Amino acid sequence: MKIINMIVNEKPVEVAIDERESLADTLRDRLYLTSVKKGCEVGECGACTVLIDGEAIDSCIYLAVWAAGKRILTVEGITKPNGELDPIQQAFVDECAVQCGFCTPGLIMTAVEIVGSGRKYTRDEIRRLISGHLCRCTGYQNIINAIERVVEETHKVVSK
Repeated sequence: MKIINMIVNEKPVEVAIDERESLADTLRDRLYLTSVKKGCEVGECGACTVLIDGEAIDSCIYLAVWAAGKRILTVEGITKPNGELDPIQQAFVDECAVQCGFCTPGLIMTAVEIVGSGRKYTRDEIRRLISGHLCRCTGYQNIINAIERVVEETHKVVSK
């Protein structure tokens, strides 16, 4: 076992890991952050996406040992302390972009990166940016609507 330190959802964390363990396993099994879903476990579906130092990464193919000293953000870290949803989460609800919900946390984390960039994206650009995510339920249109809505709302606020 190896001890690593990282910042998870803005809190310092010290955790013992197996050096062969994925970050997804550490987050789910040791830190109990169950928004991180394990789908394909080969980096193809996006269900395990988290932000590592602000970049959307498939945590199933990222070793936990590589996360030492880094800032990790999961869906649990974007929900407001009083339980209120983040604007991205709310947009997913409002636009009916959530069906079974398995892929949703990973898509939301990619949306956090997209919105956080401060850029205004076209629908085609958003479609390309989420292309690493597989969703069997929604057909992607409502997901794109939700992300596009938050990008537009954020861009309006930044432009003022």
